[in-house]
Amino acid sequence: MEFGIFFNGYIPGPAAHDTDFEHLEIMNEAEYAIFADKHNWKYAWFGEHHGLVEYSHMSAPEVVMGYVAAKTDYIHLSTGINSISPRKEHPARYAERAAMLDHITGNRFEYGTGRGAGSHEMATFNIMDTNSTKADWEEVVREIPRMWELVDYTHDGLFTVPTPHNILPKPYGKGHPPIWVAAGNPPTFERAGKAGIGAIAFNFEPIFALRGRIAAYKEGAANCTDPIGQFKNDNVMITNSVICFEDRDKARAMAFRKGRGYLVSMVNLYHDTMPKSMDGITWPDTPNSLKDLAAGDDDALLDSLIEAGFMLIGNPDDVSEQISKWSDVGMDQLVFGLPIEGLHHDEVLEVLELFGDKVIPEFDKDRKHSTDYYRETAVPKYGRFSKPLPEGVNWPTVIPESALKPLDA
Repeated sequence: MEFGIFFNGYIPGPAAHDTDFEHLEIMNEAEYAIFADKHNWKYAWFGEHHGLVEYSHMSAPEVVMGYVAAKTDYIHLSTGINSISPRKEHPARYAERAAMLDHITGNRFEYGTGRGAGSHEMATFNIMDTNSTKADWEEVVREIPRMWELVDYTHDGLFTVPTPHNILPKPYGKGHPPIWVAAGNPPTFERAGKAGIGAIAFNFEPIFALRGRIAAYKEGAANCTDPIGQFKNDNVMITNSVICFEDRDKARAMAFRKGRGYLVSMVNLYHDTMPKSMDGITWPDTPNSLKDLAAGDDDALLDSLIEAGFMLIGNPDDVSEQISKWSDVGMDQLVFGLPIEGLHHDEVLEVLELFGDKVIPEFDKDRKHSTDYYRETAVPKYGRFSKPLPEGVNWPTVIPESALKPLDA
């Protein structure tokens, strides 16, 4: 099992309307990724959302990734997710940015894709029918690998590139960034597996409820004969929450801090194309206090939430045991949202260090990323040219002597 962290630019309350605090949170989240790079974490996922006040101010994750890439050398940086409707932006731009990040990160960029979070977000781009984004994704996600490979790319569909163009830059070295898709219902998991791309699952229900969906993904992946890209990325990522400290009692007490659950109320508000959480509370309604739900028996409530797989809480030994109980769920990558709701900046860093140094090595014995292994199997699908070259093409006979590669190389 591999491990990662997830950032959304979550800025609850009045700070969301103060650019000084907005800046502070964006830079804090970048710092978390840079810090995690030195403590065994393999993946940092950056959300992309638009106009979702408080819930997510991470509208341009590629910019943050460039900053983080310059200060790290191990952790992979992933979009979670880039919504790729051609009505939002021409798909050539998606391909260009992803390939550029592949260069800037040194093959540490992973391309998470999807349809968008909900109606409010997509209306930013005058997309009023969220059902229509399914067809958008299905077409664009198959065209991006063609753009990465062909030098005479053309297309005529939901978007057009009417004359041959070489979409630049090409991905760096062998293969291309691993491709992922946000998945919710069982058919999406199965389609992702058959398409040979990773599945991104968000844990808004007991983690064990995802077992059937993961099984559907793995069955699809086993039957994948024609992956969307040059290789199969057989991976399921699941998000969750963790509070891990050396002091078990301290960790458990933090779960009862005031305001926990506020984020879920915003998920219920903005993600209106998916079922609400089990409590059904939608912002601005006040989230349930765990203290109230516990009705005087804090330990029993926490133990029930841990048993259901809603969160990991305790010291490193506790958390390791809790993860071990999930071994039959079948996930490949476990990712935790940051900042951890209710924890202060220094406490988040403490969790990252402790979990990274003491828990991750128990479950991930290989320093190499699984997606690096998959990328090594990449085989070109389209060749360099989609059509025969016309006769009489004039190639250059003189180039600057300072050119990086001579004509006769």
